Amino acid sequence: MKKTTKVFAALAGTILALSLASCNEKKTAATGSHEKVTIKFPTAGASGALYAVGAAITNLWDTQIDFVSASSQASNGGIDNLNQIADGESQVSIAISSNCYQSFNGTDSFKGNANKNLRVIAGLYFNPNQVVATKKSGIEQVADVKGKHFAVAAAGSSVEGECKNHFTAAGINYPADIQAEYIAFGDAADMLQNGTIDGAWIMSGAPAAAVSQACSAGCHLVNISDDVIASLQKDYPWYAKFTIPAGTYPGQDADIQTSAIKMVMFTSTSLDEETVYQLTKTLWEHIEELGQAQKNLKGLTPEAAVVDIAGLPLHDGAAKYYKEAGIIK
Repeated sequence: MKKTTKVFAALAGTILALSLASCNEKKTAATGSHEKVTIKFPTAGASGALYAVGAAITNLWDTQIDFVSASSQASNGGIDNLNQIADGESQVSIAISSNCYQSFNGTDSFKGNANKNLRVIAGLYFNPNQVVATKKSGIEQVADVKGKHFAVAAAGSSVEGECKNHFTAAGINYPADIQAEYIAFGDAADMLQNGTIDGAWIMSGAPAAAVSQACSAGCHLVNISDDVIASLQKDYPWYAKFTIPAGTYPGQDADIQTSAIKMVMFTSTSLDEETVYQLTKTLWEHIEELGQAQKNLKGLTPEAAVVDIAGLPLHDGAAKYYKEAGIIK
């Protein structure tokens, strides 16, 4: 499974590269004397959609900006990504807006370690929560997870945080009320396919490879009710309702309502203004090609990139681009 996803990520980069080449484009962001900049871009587990998103974006920057060498890599997800940026181990990454807010303000998983140097490059797409269950589990709503053998992703990850928030909103005492399995998406899909767990929480752009694998084996998506989402929104205003359309996954014959949080691409004040300006400008000038390479990036607009980002500050380089584009003052 992981090998297959890596192939998909590589293909996404190849598609983007060929698309750019077909237009006879060369590196466009030339600044002459700017020193070389290396950008490490952690994403998430190799079986998640974010892995391919990171590959497409870094391939674009690496081929289009003359002073930038950019590469993506697998990671443990949003919280790990934010910590890597805060520690200076990486330069650009993506996480859900809630985790970015918590990192910036030093709350929750980041308590006592506020990163006031965190800056936003762009708000991207909404990242939906996807609850997958086997037929024999009897899980038809979130509250049904109580007492079940359920995969909650890596311990301390942003996805585990989603499980805690939603289960609490549904009246489940987490983790005491479930049999938690702390595993990656790909491993969870294998266990769902084999029937060795009852369900799994997967937060990823749809369609996600792990969810497709599970649904191909007869598993189903679980609807998240209005009541649970309303309860979440009282304490966490970044949550939004999201619909996974019928037919997104094998055997899915009806729309599924779930919750979602916008994905935010971020950096640190340690990355200089000109570099971030070129990253932002290049991203939006080639967003159509990116959308062809990675469906989660299809249809994104710079106008939407500065909203639903939990009130976090833009990097000066990003703000320069959005001002030039007339999107912000």
